[in-house]
Amino acid sequence: MTTEATKRTGVPHAGTVGLLQGSALYIAAVLGTGILVLPSLAASTAGPASIVAVLAVLLLSIPLAGTFAALAARYPDAGGVATFVRLALGRTPARMAGYFFFFGVCVGSPVVAVLGASYVVAIFGGPRWAVIVGAVLILIPPLVSNAYGLRVSGAVQLVLTGALVAIVIGVVAVSAPASRAQNFTPFLPHGWPGVGAAISLFVWAFAGWEAVTHIAGEFRNPRRTIPLATAIAIAAVGAAYLSLQAVTVSVLGSEAGAGPVPLLDLVARTAPGVGPAFVAVVAAVVSLGVLNTYLGAFAKLGASLGRDGDLPGWLARGVESGGIPRRSLAVVGALAFVYLAALVASGLSLQPFILIHTSCMVAVYALGMAAAVRLLERWSAGWWLAVVSCVLVLGLLVLAGSHLLIPGILAVAAIVVGLATRRRS
Repeated sequence: MTTEATKRTGVPHAGTVGLLQGSALYIAAVLGTGILVLPSLAASTAGPASIVAVLAVLLLSIPLAGTFAALAARYPDAGGVATFVRLALGRTPARMAGYFFFFGVCVGSPVVAVLGASYVVAIFGGPRWAVIVGAVLILIPPLVSNAYGLRVSGAVQLVLTGALVAIVIGVVAVSAPASRAQNFTPFLPHGWPGVGAAISLFVWAFAGWEAVTHIAGEFRNPRRTIPLATAIAIAAVGAAYLSLQAVTVSVLGSEAGAGPVPLLDLVARTAPGVGPAFVAVVAAVVSLGVLNTYLGAFAKLGASLGRDGDLPGWLARGVESGGIPRRSLAVVGALAFVYLAALVASGLSLQPFILIHTSCMVAVYALGMAAAVRLLERWSAGWWLAVVSCVLVLGLLVLAGSHLLIPGILAVAAIVVGLATRRRS
């Protein structure tokens, strides 16, 4: 039977990812490295009212997550957002969306690895060079697991996400006995501006819904599985951050964010003996889980860009559902290590790389939501979610400001590639 995705994208659908693996992929992509630092940073920024910030960002993320779920369920293709944009807006905007994600968002890969490694090194007091070695060691396993396809990487992700959820439950359970009610007063020590700053922090925590769209073609029955997996992930991520924020405030109070390893400060109050080793495991599991999802998404996107003529055609092998895009994965691995080398050359200054990552992600969101408004049935629930998301993304574009320079350069590159391709034709 010909599916809507096949008719629109030309790619037959025969996925293998079920609800459990799909939920695990979404949870890992969104929960991410934020649990290592954000609860404490937000608590030091907004005090007990940081819980309000978590609730606000959770509610704001629902339209965005719902829109991507609606698109991925209807058009499951390795191109992800680039495919949605191609169907709605044409080849040049689609090429831009693909470049934003493949070359721009990919800058975040070594950032995740360095964050995880830095956490471990800070816990055990290792030398600076150990962070670089640790980052390399964190990058390699996800590349290897994805080289064996989603049957292996999906199973690995299920284990990693299960461990991550268990860890969050464990941290909350271990820390809760040290809670003190007086830490909730005053509730607004820094006023509503502090809550606004905490909301800005948590935008990073609830991003990532677009990553799984690139492997939507690997889902069984995507029209049913993707919305359910998205709903499960929203509930799981929301519960995780709300519970972590609550115990961070109630246990650490005004001391939140004072130490270099915030999560260790939380665990150390009630489990000082096992704290360091436990938190080191948390950092490793979180980093591996995020990279396992994102590197697979980058590889599938690279193969789709090769298929569509936006990157060299030899990258296209493995683009089909069930295929393993090893050539594209090798390029993604090379990009990740080049970006890591640049990060090392900068003295491991993460902020510029995080800003490139987030500005490119916002640019992807902008094109994706514009495409959603055109593709989804007008006045349907998905269409309304897309309209609301367009307003939210417009606000994010304003906040990105001058940091949109890198997406601008990638957009020019996409136009130049299009002109060159047209001249060759």
